Amino acid sequence: MDSNNCDFSPMKQHIEDGIQHLIHRLQSNLNVLGNENYCLLGSLEDAKEQLIAIESMAASFYLNCYLSSFTDTYKDITTTVQHLSERKHGGLIVVERVDSLDTIIQKGTPIGAMVSPKLLESIFYPGNPLHDGAVLIRGNIVDSAANVLPLTTQVITEKKVGTRHRAALGVSEQSDALALVVSEETGKISFALNGKLYPINTAQPIIL
Repeated sequence: MDSNNCDFSPMKQHIEDGIQHLIHRLQSNLNVLGNENYCLLGSLEDAKEQLIAIESMAASFYLNCYLSSFTDTYKDITTTVQHLSERKHGGLIVVERVDSLDTIIQKGTPIGAMVSPKLLESIFYPGNPLHDGAVLIRGNIVDSAANVLPLTTQVITEKKVGTRHRAALGVSEQSDALALVVSEETGKISFALNGKLYPINTAQPIIL
């Protein structure tokens, strides 16, 4: 696997352009701040929406960056979570990186097949006996499904953070694994890494 896939130059350029445009917008707002005839609220709302779009691009960039060094199938994985999000099918995918997960997770059903969107989407299809657990990906292989992950010990007050999110955080606290979560309630996509949860704005497609 090519560890240099983290370049993603076009994506980086999109992020840079977005930040530069946002800086210019905020500077323009600063310049007219003393003008009582000019209300900044609408412009600040636009700037907030632009920042959300930049955050989405940055999340896509780092997600692909973190995945590409450990699996050549990162595009298939991100395509899968997009499809799950569109259909509001819940999903939890764990990509093993350097740390072995053998002693951290409770292994489920062995799969041993090449990663593909069709396979992953079928696993998480509602009603499938394997859809409630986590899929474990090692390299380019779907190692197993219906795995049970340790839950985070963090106190989370946000109501929409469910068991999948707590499990994603839990495995990321005890290893360097990256865990992707799709909420079946909202369709929102997040990924957990190093004990932190990073939401991806599903109004924007994940840039591949």
